[in-house]
Amino acid sequence: MAHPEIYLKKNEDKRLRQGHLWVFSNEIDITRTPLNQFQAGDLAIIKDHSGQALGTAYLNPHTLIAARLISRKPNAKLGGNFFKERINTALVLRERLYSKPYYRLIFGESDGIPGLVIDRFGDIFSLQITTAGIEKSQEILVATLVELFQPQAIVLKNDNSQRELENLSTESKVIYGRLPDEIVIEENNAKFKINILEGQKTGWFYDHRNSRAHCAALSKNQRVLDLFSYSGAWGIPAAMAGASEVVCVDSSESALAMAAESAKLNHFADKMQFVRSDVFEFLKTARENQERFDVIVLDPPALIKRKKDFKAGFEAYRRLNQLALQVLAKNGVLISASCSHHLSKENLHEILRSQARHIDRHLVFFAQGGQGGDHPVHPALAETEYLKTYFCAVSSSL
Repeated sequence: MAHPEIYLKKNEDKRLRQGHLWVFSNEIDITRTPLNQFQAGDLAIIKDHSGQALGTAYLNPHTLIAARLISRKPNAKLGGNFFKERINTALVLRERLYSKPYYRLIFGESDGIPGLVIDRFGDIFSLQITTAGIEKSQEILVATLVELFQPQAIVLKNDNSQRELENLSTESKVIYGRLPDEIVIEENNAKFKINILEGQKTGWFYDHRNSRAHCAALSKNQRVLDLFSYSGAWGIPAAMAGASEVVCVDSSESALAMAAESAKLNHFADKMQFVRSDVFEFLKTARENQERFDVIVLDPPALIKRKKDFKAGFEAYRRLNQLALQVLAKNGVLISASCSHHLSKENLHEILRSQARHIDRHLVFFAQGGQGGDHPVHPALAETEYLKTYFCAVSSSL
């Protein structure tokens, strides 16, 4: 049975023809095809103003992004074959990149499944579904994962604000199998205990894997400060690489407790301190006490989640980087990152330039980092490239 049709307004097809996958509600000719005749999660054929088919999309008539393309073919289905093909394609890339099964398996639009993120922790899978279209096909998706991987457990991590925009529940739960009492993953030759149900996002952040390895390589005999440390993914490999001391700072007691357990697991707990504190307050106190660190990792959560938050978020990034530079030792290294899509690489570049000049320090970039290969970038969707990291060598003013 053919899907119903959605017609775009005149000249609103250009972005889709260039490879983008989203259709905004104001691009649809609602006189010709009223959106109120559709239910959230329905499939439809997207057509341009002249009637030429552009592909199949799932819909949500109540959101700004009213349609997301799943295929350039008309009448595609969100069935088992669809999920199997897309997941297998994504798996080929991950298995080329990583020797062990710890990675982001599906990264939404970049892997051809808008509204879905899957992180793999060995034989445990953590799913984040953010749209009604994928939610409607959840049972088929789970059945496909079971067929392909025979997992020990599958977890739905639905505590996500994007689901609220789609009028979906935000309850996280195990939907297949049973979670073991202890989950240990591997990254950069280190082992980490994680808590999927109570942890942030899917339970882990794989995206900085490459930059963390680079940080570890710079840490031998250095005093390292890991700010917004979460579960120690930067700090523990640095300790294992020979850092003289690693101080992890985070406001979450549970995250620090998990990091401390992982430090013991890797037999480097004696080199590490775990400080529960607001990072701004920690840095102010460290400045007042004239503490200095040789390597500082500044990896805050997204401080600009919406465009309207840009001004306040930019100021927060500026202040954090200024404070970090003030407690950096002479000839130290600052690793400054942002996962806020709305803070551009150029914005972070300018923050680092201006704050170094403000406190009369000479700063140069000697390396840059971004998201790992298991977070591939879709060339037509700037939104899929969100992570930026600068490695800065900082000395006295020349």
